[in-house]
Amino acid sequence: MSRRFNLRPFILAAAALLAGACATPQPYDYTAFKEARPKSLLVLPPLNNSPDVNASYSFLSHVTLPLAESGYYVLPVTLVDEMFRENGVTDPGQMHEVPAAKLKEIFGADAVLYIKIGQYGTSYSVISSESRVSAEASLVDLTSGGVLWQGSATASSAEGRSSSGGLVGMLVQAIVSQIVETISDRSHPVAGVTSMRLLSAGRPGGLLFGPRSPRFGTD
Repeated sequence: MSRRFNLRPFILAAAALLAGACATPQPYDYTAFKEARPKSLLVLPPLNNSPDVNASYSFLSHVTLPLAESGYYVLPVTLVDEMFRENGVTDPGQMHEVPAAKLKEIFGADAVLYIKIGQYGTSYSVISSESRVSAEASLVDLTSGGVLWQGSATASSAEGRSSSGGLVGMLVQAIVSQIVETISDRSHPVAGVTSMRLLSAGRPGGLLFGPRSPRFGTD
């Protein structure tokens, strides 16, 4: 006696997966951002969830350029950090816990940028080695305390790298890459690429152009 299988559940599941894969990503909702239109930004030292103790301030050193090029006035990050330290707040985690109203009172900026580092450093596997930096950020209005924007970005030293010479060549390249990238702190320039991808205006889902940009109001 033959058995008949009900294919309907499988067909429906496949259709759902196909629909999900073909769905168009929803555009970012910039309503709150456009209403607030911040002019000056306070950037706090990033929270570091990577094992590299240098990650936070390495990344912080890159953030001013993309934000300034996007049309914002950025409070000098070194002076901000020093002001916190002079008042006994030395850890980025403690800085991130300061209420928005207090940050507004102290620094007078329109919005604060919170950054969290997920990956930072060089990793090695059998046939590959790379320095990777990933980060996410939130822009918060210092008057209302509302979130204006959120985004994330990643960059790797292995992008665009090609391998040749077979398995032996790949092994040699991986070992050499690890040595070079570790000695030269390759993660630092990679952090700069991540910062540009994360904080440059004009990218899909990225920040809007600020009032100092000639493209202000066009996005």
